[in-house]
Amino acid sequence: MEGKNDIEVFDASGKVLGRLASTVAKRLMHGNEVVIANASKAIISGDRKVIAARYKTRLDLLEKENPEHSPYWSRRPDMLVKRIVRGMLPYRLPKGKAAYRRLKVYIDAAPELKNAKRVDMESKNPRTIYAGHVTVGELSRMLGYDRK
Repeated sequence: MEGKNDIEVFDASGKVLGRLASTVAKRLMHGNEVVIANASKAIISGDRKVIAARYKTRLDLLEKENPEHSPYWSRRPDMLVKRIVRGMLPYRLPKGKAAYRRLKVYIDAAPELKNAKRVDMESKNPRTIYAGHVTVGELSRMLGYDRK
């Protein structure tokens, strides 16, 4: 494991999002700064209709007494990935908050990270293992995100 405050860049293209998020969360808890590039190209495994329905349900959750206190799920791919990583951190504790602040997520490849060293995460081809899949970018478009 590298020392503290090392910047690790993960390319999410073609990676299964849950496996990527758990690896990133572990690195964040060890004190490293982590950048995820190409978040819109990460893959969520499963039937695309079921996945879209599950996330649409999350968008519609409202608290009866005060709807402003309801959970917020963004439609943007980078914020969606960041929220999924946050779920794997103890984000209500001080160490989790500090770890979450060390995370940066970009929809596409960030121009300032072109020369940065990328961490290669081993993964199998998700198209051969799972029955179906959807990219985070496609899911965002299904939820109503329109990149302009």
